[in-house]
Amino acid sequence: MKTVIIKYTQRIVFVLLLLFCLPKIQQHIAAQQPSQQPPQSEVIRVQPKSPVERWLEVFEDNEYVRMIRILLVVITLTIICMVVLLIWILITRNRTMTKEIETQRLMEVFEGLLFDYLTAEYNEPVFRKIARTAKSRANREILINQIHELSKSMAMGVGGNEKVREQLKYLYTQQLHLDQDSLKKVYNPKWHIQVKGFRELAFMDITDANNKIRQTLKSKNDILRMEAQLAMIRLNKDDPFGFLDHLVHPFTLWEQLNVYELIAIHNLPVPQFSRWTSSENKTVVIFALRMIQVFKQKQAVPQIIECLRHYDKDIRKVAIYVCGEIQLRETFMHLKHMYKNEDYENCLEIVLALGKMPDESMLGFLKLVLDKEDDVVLQIEAAKAISKMGEVGIAALVKLMKSEYKNYQIIIRHVLDKRIF
Repeated sequence: MKTVIIKYTQRIVFVLLLLFCLPKIQQHIAAQQPSQQPPQSEVIRVQPKSPVERWLEVFEDNEYVRMIRILLVVITLTIICMVVLLIWILITRNRTMTKEIETQRLMEVFEGLLFDYLTAEYNEPVFRKIARTAKSRANREILINQIHELSKSMAMGVGGNEKVREQLKYLYTQQLHLDQDSLKKVYNPKWHIQVKGFRELAFMDITDANNKIRQTLKSKNDILRMEAQLAMIRLNKDDPFGFLDHLVHPFTLWEQLNVYELIAIHNLPVPQFSRWTSSENKTVVIFALRMIQVFKQKQAVPQIIECLRHYDKDIRKVAIYVCGEIQLRETFMHLKHMYKNEDYENCLEIVLALGKMPDESMLGFLKLVLDKEDDVVLQIEAAKAISKMGEVGIAALVKLMKSEYKNYQIIIRHVLDKRIF
């Protein structure tokens, strides 16, 4: 920074010297030119001109010098602006650094005070000290952030941590009334401030703004909508996942991952996701099927079978995948009958699902796929599904390999080669 200041100072000095010396340079150039002395009788004494008059005269008399002077003025003004801007940047940077240092200091102070508050048998003096320190709006915001972070670190704990969270909530709501600050954020027109309010209320289990958060579930802002969903899962104790009933916009994969993470980290009670397999929102149905697969909810077989008959091929594909992952043998006949009416991707998914739950009852169907299909990938997957049936499957493949009806040599040898699989 010092180097930059020195560089610009040198430039300014150079320009000022140039401005100062230019009249003398002009006089020197004029002296070099041959002068024509007027006759003695014509000599007229002229009063010396001021620097300002000489400046204006040069502007009027000489076009090139006038242009140089204009350029010098522009350069001078530009340098002055740059110096002013540099000073402003230095002042702003200094203020920012000072604010960051002060924020860090207050964070450490509040961290120590919160620790004393939670560990002291009589914490009234500590509370008073916290209240005095958190008088300004900026200090209250720092304190909210510290309580929020501490609450997050306690979120996975049980037992003793539950008592700590209750103490923090009492301090937050009853003593410091910081919940009013969070509620103001929820009703703020700026969406990023609303998001912060949602998070604070959710972690402190404050339900006063639930109606406002429910309204936000229909927002067109993806981030705001996702944060409202996560907040409702924590704040709606009676029906944490009830927001899925009212989703109008697509339930994006990122939102689905965040909801699943919230369930896993906070040990939330898992609902019966079969409830949402009949939703009009396609993305909600797909999410419900994925959660059925993750939590192995085999009691949802009737709803999964209904999804196998769904008009949307993407939902059918996910339902086929779920059948294979949780090995729903009750769906064998449904998978078999729907095969001929599906597109290539779903047909492949059916064969893969049957390979995940090998059963001799499907041997004839898989042999038919191997025989009738021309696609090599389908034939290989069908042969692999047959090989997973054990001795019966291996014997069937060996018999097919010796058949003269169709050449299965390459495919079956590929499947039976233990060096590959």
